Amino acid sequence: MLTRYPKSFPRWMIAAFAAAFLAACASPYPPAPATASSSDYRYVIGPGDAVNIVVFRNPELSMTVPVRPDGMITAPLVEDIPAIGKDATTLARDIEKALAKVIRDPKVTVIVSGFVGPYSEQIRVVGEAAKPQVLPYKQKMTLLDVMIAVGGITDFADGNAATILRTSEGNKQYAVRIRDLIKRGDVSANVEVRPGDVVIIPQGWF
Repeated sequence: MLTRYPKSFPRWMIAAFAAAFLAACASPYPPAPATASSSDYRYVIGPGDAVNIVVFRNPELSMTVPVRPDGMITAPLVEDIPAIGKDATTLARDIEKALAKVIRDPKVTVIVSGFVGPYSEQIRVVGEAAKPQVLPYKQKMTLLDVMIAVGGITDFADGNAATILRTSEGNKQYAVRIRDLIKRGDVSANVEVRPGDVVIIPQGWF
């Protein structure tokens, strides 16, 4: 509904109010880039993941073990090898080196499941999300994927004032239009997220 001012109301004051309103609505942060994923991204292991170790021709040494909260794993003939932050191939080579002390020319394959990922790569959603939570990052993951996972925003959210804090860029913040994206279906507001992003959804003024 349009606001009507008295005829005696100075035009310069109307303009000042309008400018102040627009300034309040404008985000101090640049819009988030539409693409953010890296083509060379490789999943790295985090606490809570499950690691299936397969030792060729040694079934007694093959098993699935959890990654402990300290980021270590323990397996037969292998004690306390760091797993956190490594991809499956790197961990397999490390296990081969450990096993080479007791068996000849070991061949190891590592298969990861669980996909929790290290804390530094998880996506965090805070503020006026319906279900604020931490999500594991997936390649090509978008803001829409994140918002579906957290159930959207609350009735008190100012979705178009939301931001993404990008830890991979020194905590740089980008503006995003979550309300336009999930309430109006504006796909132009959808952007990719990166490992370690924090989605911050503030409360509206009214």
